[in-house]
Amino acid sequence: APEGAGGGDALDEDAPEPAIEEMRRRIGAVYPVVRRELPQVADLSVRGPGGRVPVRLYRPVPPGRGPLPAVVYLHGGGWVLGGVDNVDAACRELAAGAGCAVLNVGYRLAPENPFPAAVDDAWAVVEDVAREPGRYGAVPGAVAVAGDSAGGNLAAAVALLARDRGVPLAHQLLVYPVTDTAMDTPSWRAYGSGYGLDAGTLARFMDLYRGGADPSDPRLAPLRAPDLSGAAPATIITAEYDILRDEGEAYARRLAEAGVPVRAHRYDGVVHSFFLLPEIFDAGAEAMGLAVRRLRAAFGDRTREGGAAWARTGGTARTSG
Repeated sequence: APEGAGGGDALDEDAPEPAIEEMRRRIGAVYPVVRRELPQVADLSVRGPGGRVPVRLYRPVPPGRGPLPAVVYLHGGGWVLGGVDNVDAACRELAAGAGCAVLNVGYRLAPENPFPAAVDDAWAVVEDVAREPGRYGAVPGAVAVAGDSAGGNLAAAVALLARDRGVPLAHQLLVYPVTDTAMDTPSWRAYGSGYGLDAGTLARFMDLYRGGADPSDPRLAPLRAPDLSGAAPATIITAEYDILRDEGEAYARRLAEAGVPVRAHRYDGVVHSFFLLPEIFDAGAEAMGLAVRRLRAAFGDRTREGGAAWARTGGTARTSG
């Protein structure tokens, strides 16, 4: 199981750290090691409230070319597992397909760094690229956020912060996001065991991440935000056999009711993490195609430079490692 691998009994209350460390080690072997070549991939860092935040920058054009729109991508892993390497292949595909720069954020993980550390780190990167786009070869005013699972939760939270703090975002791409802390939807009850993402494990991870924070804090549970109007236009991707399906679709409805342009797409017959596993799920490649199209539409002509440059390189080169 890609996220939360090992099941709910993998975490012993008396010794959570060794169990988590083992899960962190194992998750690195799950995701693709075949990656698209790009002209520019660089490991950077951004000043955050808890120290430097690692960021891997992907650009589908050589250094000095551009500028390009930027997407800040936040990985999944239940706020406890994962890192930039787990979504490296997906970030490369987004950069190449959408003709944009992608910033893959290595935010702090729980339980060592509980809420709101991950949100704060994610916001620090969004704020930095919005204020200093030249550092990333980015177009001023053309920033989107994206994320899968817990990363989708962070992306949704950051999109609301951006609205409240006057930083315009072009789009929010939420892939099977966590949007609530209630964990009581029909999909939670139907697909909590045997479908890849274990309900007991994610509930435990939520506890480790939330700590003593208010469960209705919109930075934890965007679905509970009293007002979603003015948030960035959204694309929300869900999977049929996923405990997070219903809350992702509920968030799409809430956004639409608030007047936010939103497109929601459920992929039938697949489980959580399919987006990151196109080698296993054809729907993963289809969903990536949708994500790319939605980002290109959000950015408009500002992706033309990146897309044209990528086409000139052949656009299909891949390498292992």
